[in-house]
Amino acid sequence: MSGELNDNRNSRNISIIKDADGNSIVMINDIIFKGKRNINWDDVEQYLKDYVGDFYSIAEEGEIIYIGTNLPREYSGSVYTKKLKGTVAKAKANAAQGIPEMIEIASNGVFEHNRKQKHERDAKNGWYRYDTRFGLPVYDDSGQIYGYNIFHARLLIRHAGSGKKYLYDVMEIKKETSMSCQADALPGNKPIS
Repeated sequence: MSGELNDNRNSRNISIIKDADGNSIVMINDIIFKGKRNINWDDVEQYLKDYVGDFYSIAEEGEIIYIGTNLPREYSGSVYTKKLKGTVAKAKANAAQGIPEMIEIASNGVFEHNRKQKHERDAKNGWYRYDTRFGLPVYDDSGQIYGYNIFHARLLIRHAGSGKKYLYDVMEIKKETSMSCQADALPGNKPIS
């Protein structure tokens, strides 16, 4: 399955749109991690390994965020991830496709000091949390997209002793019930028949 996921990453179907208030949303137009009951987090971890070594810029402030070797394991196996169920678990798994764009549109960075002794080495200069948003398609019974669910999330960034900032996890994922939209209402989309 790893080769299949690699191919999916190379042909990601991602766009960034603006909502009515001018705020950016990363639209992830394919669901590649499916499962009625459980997400295969090992597949998500393998998918994320392709990002290791990449870096992306937060457009709002020009801050460079690196993808380190600990992201795949933390993203797919953190205490937060293990508690996820249903829609939010599927949302986190599929949000992995939009990591570069979610970093790009991140906003409202807030600094935090280390809370745990175990992070004194890898996050010597503390942590940052940034807001980001993404949308995932909702399918009808015939497999056609009839709308999108919009989610708010927080990017957890560790600030290493080297001065570099690394994406550590995506947390606090919440569905924005007032922001769900029909597919034909998105810019550039034609009505779905």
